Amino acid sequence: MHDNVAIEERIRRRYRQPKGIEQFGVEPIPEEKKTVRGLDIFSIIIGLCLSPGSIMVGGLAVLSGLSFVRAVTAITLGMAIAVVPYTIMATVGVDYGLPGQVGTRMAYGLRGAKWIPSLIRTFASVYWFAFQTVAGSIALVAVLQRWTGHSFSLINVSLMFAVLQAFVAIVGYSSLKQLSRIALPLKLGILGYALLLMATSSDPHFSPAAVLNYAGTAKGTWLTFITWINVLAANSLTMVTDSADFCRYTRSRWDMWWGTTAGKLGGAFFSAVLGAYAASATLGHTANMFQVVAGLSTWWLPLLAFVVVIALDNWTINVLNLYTGGLSLLNIFERLGRFWSTLIISALGIALSVVPDVVNGYTSYVGVLGNFFSPIAGVLVADYVFVKRMQIDVVALFERGGPYDYWHGFNPIAALWTVAGFLIYMFVIPQAFIQTLCTVVITGAGYWATTRLVALRSNVMARASQPGDQRESVDELAWELAVR
Repeated sequence: MHDNVAIEERIRRRYRQPKGIEQFGVEPIPEEKKTVRGLDIFSIIIGLCLSPGSIMVGGLAVLSGLSFVRAVTAITLGMAIAVVPYTIMATVGVDYGLPGQVGTRMAYGLRGAKWIPSLIRTFASVYWFAFQTVAGSIALVAVLQRWTGHSFSLINVSLMFAVLQAFVAIVGYSSLKQLSRIALPLKLGILGYALLLMATSSDPHFSPAAVLNYAGTAKGTWLTFITWINVLAANSLTMVTDSADFCRYTRSRWDMWWGTTAGKLGGAFFSAVLGAYAASATLGHTANMFQVVAGLSTWWLPLLAFVVVIALDNWTINVLNLYTGGLSLLNIFERLGRFWSTLIISALGIALSVVPDVVNGYTSYVGVLGNFFSPIAGVLVADYVFVKRMQIDVVALFERGGPYDYWHGFNPIAALWTVAGFLIYMFVIPQAFIQTLCTVVITGAGYWATTRLVALRSNVMARASQPGDQRESVDELAWELAVR
């Protein structure tokens, strides 16, 4: 048995990483370090959902023509669909202490995981970082202009925001946990006050009765409702490969299950209510809640509070985007180390944050990402649950020539069904259906059936399709990876 401090020091020296940051990258987390409780997971996940960008999504749904009730319902249902595969794949972190991208090797192969889910997720992380930064900066500029009467450069504010957020992500998981603990009560209190400020406005359009009865516009058809369910499900599924990242320090499955589910659904619902309320009260004209609430108060203290919550919102959400993006890039280039891979992702995200157009194309960008991540989610869930029965050979995730090396590091069945799922999403499933959900189910079923058939004739697939055995302890494996 090797001491955890010794393991971390070997990892630090191997990758030439600074002291005082999280050292673990692709290496599994030793059991003694799994101390995170469900409340911490809840704080991290709900912080992920309560952001200026997520709140603006509720407003955008109303601007597309939906009523207040239908906008909130669509967003919450979309999140509920994505929660199932998200929490299933999060167990890879709880049970084995692994980052999610390393876990994808069980289905895609040691090399296939690098160039399919990890590469796509790396691009997604950079986009989400830029989207949240720009969305938060738009909200911050609106509040600052109302408060000071001066104009501010959106690009300069976005750049400043992006740099501050990158710092915490580079430090690592402990900074995420501490920041989430501090930020959550402040965010809930200030956002609750924003909702109260709107509900008690003297403008009759802002009354709860008027907002609840807001019927939307003629554009708010059934197809629009389904589209927003699909958009939110697709949005959340872009993180299915990273759900384990937030949970690999968690002490039990129960802590992960309740913390993740409550955080995801609660955060989606509250964000949708805030954004949709502001948009409905303005009769579908303004999607930015912070711009709306800034116009309801001239007192400096509420405006200062809104500045604080916007900063905290952006900080917590984007730290997570950079953290998971760094682990995705690290799965592709293992020799970088977690610190350096996160630094590279931060630089790319900061560069994209000076492009305001990343907000304007939200539904288009999310649709494209959903085209990829829906079949990826289907393949991963089918492989993990129905093929390997939630039992992974952890050593094989790092073993050339092992069961998960498949054919020269690639599992062609996973790759083919990912492509097939992409095409099914694009050209087969009608928009009137929930494309994300249908693609996950069809791709997963097809992958499972094909794997079973091929395993009857192929020793390689038969070997990879068995539930895995733990050949050595996680601590021993972490040490071997640190000194390799």
